[in-house]
Order: sequence, then C-alpha cells, then structure tokens
Amino acid sequence: MSDLEIYRKRLERIEELLSELSEYSGRGAIIIVEGKRDVLSLKRLGIEGNFELATHQSLFNFSEKISRLGSEVVILTDWDRRGDILAIKLSEYFQSFGLKPELEIRNKLRLISQKEIKDVESLYTYVSKLRLKTGSCSK
Repeated sequence: MSDLEIYRKRLERIEELLSELSEYSGRGAIIIVEGKRDVLSLKRLGIEGNFELATHQSLFNFSEKISRLGSEVVILTDWDRRGDILAIKLSEYFQSFGLKPELEIRNKLRLISQKEIKDVESLYTYVSKLRLKTGSCSK
C-alpha cells in the first residue's frame, strides 16, 4: 500500500469518526474535552455543540453535574497518559451515576493517529495535513 493510500484511508476513518461525533452532538450529547484549544480544533472541523472542560473542577463533582443533565456523554480527552487517566476516571464516575459514556470515538481516533498526534487540539491541523497530502478537500 502506498503512502498516499495509507493517508487516504486514515483521513477517511477520521472523517467517519468526526461525522459520528457530529451526530452525537446533534442529538444534544455533551462532548467532554480537556481544554479550550480542543474545543477550537473540533469547531474548526465542523463539530458544533455542547462542550464541557473536564479540567476545571473535581472530577467527581463534574461527573455528577453532567450526569444530572441526563444527556449522552462523549469522552474525548487527549490520548496521552494524562488524558487516559482522565478518561478512565470520568468513565468510572459516570457509570457510578448510571451513565454509560461514549469512549469508542476517542479510542478509534487514538488508534488511527497514535504515531502522529496525541491530543484533540492537534486534530484540525492533522486532518488538514492529510487532506493536503491526499488532495481531498471536503469541508
């Protein structure tokens, strides 16, 4: 498989995940990220919606507050060590409040881009780079 094909496949999979994320946010799901730059990156990728930053308060209180809203929750923390720990803790707390958070999108993004990027804020730049390399210019 040529580099070009690899990039094309990678871009395709990321765009599928982004459109899945869009569907979640369209249904009113809360997308949990670590920082403001993550939100910016996702917005530049066309994801609108309900973003919450998991880093400004106790995780237990944060999870409790979000659980009370009764929405779907997508955990999209970075895929570095800190983001992993955060995702695990949040997931445990949410489950203790009877909420099953969506972690698949994060896990798949992590698998696809592991060697290249480690965080949500780099996603926009990475996708742009892939689009440039493959000559595809979807939204």
